[in-house]
Amino acid sequence: MKKFENIMEKLAPFIMKFANSKPVMAMKDGLMLIMPLTLVGSLFLLLAFIPIDGWNSLMEGLFGQAWQEPLFQVVGATFDIIALVAVFGIAYTYAKNEGCEAVSAGILGIVSFLIVTASYVTGSGNEKIGGVIPKTWTGGKGMIAAILIGLLVGYVYSWFIKKGIRIKMPDGVPTGVANAFSALIPGLVIMIISMLLYILFKVLAGKTFIEWVYEVLQTPLQGLTDSLGGAIAIPFLISLFWWFGIHGPAVVMGVMSPICQANALANQEIVNAGGKLIAGQNAHIVTQQFVDQFITFGGSGMTLGLVLAMIFLAKSSHLKRLGELSIVPGIFNINEPILFGFSIVFNPMMLLPFILVPTLSGIITYTAIRLGFLAPFTAVQIPWTTPPILSGFIVGGWRAALLQVLLILMAALIYLPFLKIQDKISLQEELKSESAGEYLNI
Repeated sequence: MKKFENIMEKLAPFIMKFANSKPVMAMKDGLMLIMPLTLVGSLFLLLAFIPIDGWNSLMEGLFGQAWQEPLFQVVGATFDIIALVAVFGIAYTYAKNEGCEAVSAGILGIVSFLIVTASYVTGSGNEKIGGVIPKTWTGGKGMIAAILIGLLVGYVYSWFIKKGIRIKMPDGVPTGVANAFSALIPGLVIMIISMLLYILFKVLAGKTFIEWVYEVLQTPLQGLTDSLGGAIAIPFLISLFWWFGIHGPAVVMGVMSPICQANALANQEIVNAGGKLIAGQNAHIVTQQFVDQFITFGGSGMTLGLVLAMIFLAKSSHLKRLGELSIVPGIFNINEPILFGFSIVFNPMMLLPFILVPTLSGIITYTAIRLGFLAPFTAVQIPWTTPPILSGFIVGGWRAALLQVLLILMAALIYLPFLKIQDKISLQEELKSESAGEYLNI
């Protein structure tokens, strides 16, 4: 055990350095801007595809065959622009963390993204229709490119501002005007770099930078994360980070969320086209719902099972009371009281179950989808605080809700032996305290 603790102490600085690095912080906080869009868009998407027999026929009878069109207008105005919002958020956050005026950086991020994106679409007769912004690349397919561009723009803009290579206005000039002039030189450089990237990839690769990133980087990453290895690595890393006291979902999903989002959006495109999702063929398995509703529900480490075991099986009043206080937050997928109150963080004894439970859940859920017990998830998302069972039913029907129940029981069984060890220690401490109290009373 001592050797294990020494190894972890050596790893801790490297993990902390990665988690607090400027790119990770910019991605983690910048990508939060897309959350309201995906949640609102999911509501209208759910209305368009409510899984009730006869729903579509009923709505067609009431509103005509095009009844879904207004709903898709909202979906298109949310899901189809998440890459633009992401590039703004990442560039903005990077500059803000560097102490620079950040709005200009975010706007330059969008401008740079559009420069390296084609400004035309190809019609049915192979004719080019210009003067458009193709939504194909402003949504899920452009997420990895948005991350790269956002980080690059944030870095270049901040470097120029911090080095003082900018137009400085006299004191007394309104702040908005001063900021606008201050952004001129870094803005010019960023636009020139973006233009050169557009030319370079058009000449050498015969495609835009966005298309190249999608084919060379994003598609392989989606395939990698959409494998059993991805279903294991994501929960493993989330729990490992949290064990070190670092917010695991914020760090890991700050990097992986764009890919999981892209997987779900790709599935939705198949459904919108009238196709059927088949795991292992045309459908992605590891999506945002896969993580939120089957790996981190009840909190990271799926400690809701531990909380239930504490309430019903713990003998020490301390752990039983802690379980009772933690059950309501746990139902809403908040488990900081357990992480720190039960001392999971930096507790060698709890590392194994804390990693094993969500990792095993990822394997089980992946297998359930792969074998057809659960349907692959579409773009319908719900707030991460939605209680389990209800959340499973919304994203995957009764089978998903049933699987969540079974996973909670699995978590309780795996945590139980480790709970008994801690419970025995706590009970002995309570008995010693009572004995000491009786001695003092005498």
